[in-house]
Amino acid sequence: MQVTIEDVNSVKKILHIEVPEDKVASEVDNAYNNLKKTAKVNGFRQGKTPRAILERKFKADVEADVINTLIQSTLFEAIQDKKLMFIGEPVVTKSEFDPKTSYKYSATLELLPDLGQIDFSGIQIKKKVFEASDEEVNVQIEMIRKNLAKRVTIDEIRPTVENDFVLLEYEGLVGGQPFGATPKVENASHKIGSAALSRDFDDQLIGMKQGDVKVFEIDYSPDYINKSLAGNKVSFTVKLNAIQVEVLPELNDDFARQVGDYTTVDEIRNVIRENLKSGYEKRSEHDINEQIYQSLIERMSFEIPDMMVRYELASIIAEAERAFMMNGITLEQIGKTREDLEQEYSGLAEKQVRRHLILGGIIKQEKLELTDDEMDAGYQDTAKAINQPVEAIKSFYRANPDKTEYFKHTLLEKKALKLIIEKSSVEEVKQELEA
Repeated sequence: MQVTIEDVNSVKKILHIEVPEDKVASEVDNAYNNLKKTAKVNGFRQGKTPRAILERKFKADVEADVINTLIQSTLFEAIQDKKLMFIGEPVVTKSEFDPKTSYKYSATLELLPDLGQIDFSGIQIKKKVFEASDEEVNVQIEMIRKNLAKRVTIDEIRPTVENDFVLLEYEGLVGGQPFGATPKVENASHKIGSAALSRDFDDQLIGMKQGDVKVFEIDYSPDYINKSLAGNKVSFTVKLNAIQVEVLPELNDDFARQVGDYTTVDEIRNVIRENLKSGYEKRSEHDINEQIYQSLIERMSFEIPDMMVRYELASIIAEAERAFMMNGITLEQIGKTREDLEQEYSGLAEKQVRRHLILGGIIKQEKLELTDDEMDAGYQDTAKAINQPVEAIKSFYRANPDKTEYFKHTLLEKKALKLIIEKSSVEEVKQELEA
């Protein structure tokens, strides 16, 4: 067997493999001998059909089977012979088959890059330090008050204005016929200015009074963000039933009990402050990690396997789609396709692959391992993050060894990052939060 290597780049190789004529002939003979034992051909007893008849009836099937057998029996032998540590599955390109000559085929392999010795010392890091202010705590309190606000219908007859909450009856017709995107609804709560059905729709509501009925048309552009409305001229009939105002709860002990297991507003403020502090610490940690990644990527130049980028991109898009689904949003509603997401996230996928490869290289180079205590801490952090008992997390990973390995590698990457920070120069910089 002859094997030659074509270098596409440092992480992609093409093996050109030639199987000798005698091995091809031997496999062809074996295939027909095996077929002869089982073939049922009219006019011949089973096991007695002449080979010439078998070749005439089953040639294409036999040759396809022989090609697969030759590839299966020679490909990994060739890979081992050339000492290639590949990832994923080889992509095989078959050629025309002639049973009287040698058989040639090729296999494309992707390899992990050789990063060599990784220098990760002396990185200059600016650690952003945030502090939770009373103003921020007050903003959070006001958000909670708005979430607990009650809407009360006003008795005063007056024209509507921007930001009013109103109760509407409406229906939108297209060409005089009911339209699925704007069916008839009664007492729909709507905030003027939210542009739920478009800014033009809200503008038509301004100035209406309780009991008013109004008919108007909205001509939605073909590129309107809501694809179910885009390109349609919708004739709306709207009746304004009521105007409502939001009444916020007072800041007292009753408010504290409404929010949750609290007795005073000060308790809520303390919890908010701790949550803000925790959020800022995570924000600072993320920023430090980004500085580390960027510095290491700038220090190192290496090619990465296309396969790894494709897998990472698929994972990113799947996560984005899950997030959209949880929020009741479809790609169509935001005017995007899966291809748009692939283009949008391709750069991020490449960066993520580089990060994983570099951190993996440091883990191997520094011979990093996890202690039992570090594994337990990882289980506890996961349990806290998803609000589940620690034992449930441990049971899950005991039942899923493949996910356990991924979990361990994630913890090892965090350990590698801590090691990098220890060998870096860190300067704390106090940050003013945006208004």
